[in-house]
Amino acid sequence: MESHNIVSALFRMADSQPDTLAIALPGAPGKPLPKEGLVPYRDISFRELAHETNLIATGLLASGFQRGDRVVLMVPPGLEFFTLSFAFLQCGIIPVLIDPGIGMKNLKKCIGESEPVGFIGITKAHVARILLGWGKPTVKKLGTVGTRLFWGGSLLKQIKAAGNSQEPIGCYEPNADDLSAILFTSGSTGVPKGVMYTHGNMQQQVRMISDTFGIRQGEIDLPTFPPFALFNPTAGMSSVIPDMDPTKPAHVDPERLIRVLKQYDVTNMFGSPSLLDRVGRYGEANNIKLPTLNRVLSAGAPVPAKTLRRVTTMLNDGVQILTPYGATESMPVASIGSHELLEDEVQKHSAAGGGICIGRPVEHLEAQVIRISDDPIAAWSDELVVETGVVGEIVVKGKNVTQAYFNREQATELAKIKDGNQIRHRMGDLGYKDEKGRLWFCGRKAHRVKLADKELYTVQCESVFNQHPDVYRTALVGVNQQAVLCVEIDRESENPVKEEIKADLLQWAADHDLTRDIKTILFHPSFPVDIRHNAKIFREKLAVWAAGKLSENPVSQ
Repeated sequence: MESHNIVSALFRMADSQPDTLAIALPGAPGKPLPKEGLVPYRDISFRELAHETNLIATGLLASGFQRGDRVVLMVPPGLEFFTLSFAFLQCGIIPVLIDPGIGMKNLKKCIGESEPVGFIGITKAHVARILLGWGKPTVKKLGTVGTRLFWGGSLLKQIKAAGNSQEPIGCYEPNADDLSAILFTSGSTGVPKGVMYTHGNMQQQVRMISDTFGIRQGEIDLPTFPPFALFNPTAGMSSVIPDMDPTKPAHVDPERLIRVLKQYDVTNMFGSPSLLDRVGRYGEANNIKLPTLNRVLSAGAPVPAKTLRRVTTMLNDGVQILTPYGATESMPVASIGSHELLEDEVQKHSAAGGGICIGRPVEHLEAQVIRISDDPIAAWSDELVVETGVVGEIVVKGKNVTQAYFNREQATELAKIKDGNQIRHRMGDLGYKDEKGRLWFCGRKAHRVKLADKELYTVQCESVFNQHPDVYRTALVGVNQQAVLCVEIDRESENPVKEEIKADLLQWAADHDLTRDIKTILFHPSFPVDIRHNAKIFREKLAVWAAGKLSENPVSQ
C-alpha cells in the first residue's frame, strides 16, 4: 500500500537511484558569475539527501522533539531548509512555515496563533524571536542553524550527532487525515492565515500536479520559489535551486538564471509573472533560446500577454507556458497553456472586459461558481450555483482541498462550506464559467469596487487597460464610492507622455459599458506587491495612496 507520507518517496529514490542528482545548490551565492565555464554549484545525490534527512529526523526525536509537535521553521532556502523540512515529515513533526516578508507584526501574530512548542531557525531569527516575543507563551524546544548565542536548545550539528548515535527511525506512516503541516498564506488580502495541510492533501496535490502537467521521473526542475522543491522527490524530479533572493523575483538576474538552466539541462521551471517578465525581456533583447525546457509554470497572479509572447519565443515549438490557478488552500484548481491564452478569441474577449482566462478545472477536482456573498454559508446547495457567464465566487471540492485554518474559526466559517462529509473551499476569487467549461478570473471578492449603484470587478476592468502598449499594469481601487484606476507605466516604454496615455485610457474607459464609470487616472511609480511572487498587487495600500493623492488634488491626475 502506498504511503501517505510524501517524504517516503525520497527514500525510495535513494534505494533505486542513489547517485542521481537530488538537489543542486549555489556554490558561491551572490558572487560574480565566471565569464566562461560552469557556474559553481554543489550537487547532492538522493543517497546523500536521504542520509542527511534521516540523521536529522532521528536526532530531533533524540533531542526531545516529539511526533505531533508544531515547530516553526525559519531557515532560508538551502540544504538545511530541505533536510529539516523532510526530517519533520519523516518523523511526524508538524512544520509551521511563514514567509518572513509579511512584516514583524504579522509574524508575531501568526506564530502566536499556531501555538508552536518548538522553534528552529538561523541566528537572526532567534534574536528576533527573543526581542519581539515570538511564541513566548508556548515555545519550549529550540534548535539553531548557525551560531547559538544566549538561548538554549540544540545546534543543528548536535541534533545530527544525536541522530548518528541512534538507530534510524524509518518513515512515519500517517493516516490520510493526520495533520502534516501548517502553511501560512501570503496575506495579500488581510492577515495571513495558517492553512492546515493533511498528509492526504499533500499526497493528492503532488499527484494532481504531476498528472496535470505531465511531469515524469528523471526531470530536472528549477523552482524559483524554493519551497515548491519540497514536492520534487515525490515526483522523482531533481531540483536546481537558483542563486537569487526568493523574496525579490522581480529583481532576478536573468543571465544568472539562464546560465544555470543551460548548465543542468533543466526541463521544468517555475517563475512568478514578475520573474518571467524580466527573463522574457532579457531573452528578447539577447535572442536567447532555452531548448531543454519541456514546460514553464507560472502562478501567483495573471501573466500578461506581452510576457507570454516574449518567453514563448525562447522555447522550442510546441513548448508552453502553463499558468495553473490555485491558492495555498487548494493547488491546483485549473490550468491553461500559452497557446490557448494567446489565441485571438481569448485575447479579444479579455480586452473587451472578459477578465483573464484561467482554464478548465483539473481532473479529480470540482469547481463551481456561486452567487457573491460576504456571509458564511453553512451548507452546500446546488441552488447557490449561478448560470454560465454570470460572475460569482469560485468554489472548489477535491482531495487536495484543505479543510480549515488553524485557530481561525471565523475565517474557516467564511471560507468553507460543508457538503455532506466533504468540505468545499470558497476561493475568495470572482469569476465565471464560459460555454466551453473554462473559468475566467475577474478579481478578488475583497477587492471589488462598490459604487453608488453597482460594483466593479478589478481584473475584469483592468484587462481592458492592460492592452495599452505603454502600460505595464493597472489596478482599480475604490475611494469614497469613486472608481480610481492606478497605472504603472512600462519601464521600457520609449518617451511615454502621461497626458497622452491618460487621454487614451479615459477614452477606452468611455468606450466600454463595463468601464465607463472610471473617470480618474493616477500614475504610480511601482505598485506595492506581495513578498512571495512580487505579482499580487496590494490594492488596500494603493487605495490609501490614491485617497491621499485625491485629497491633495481633487481633480483627476
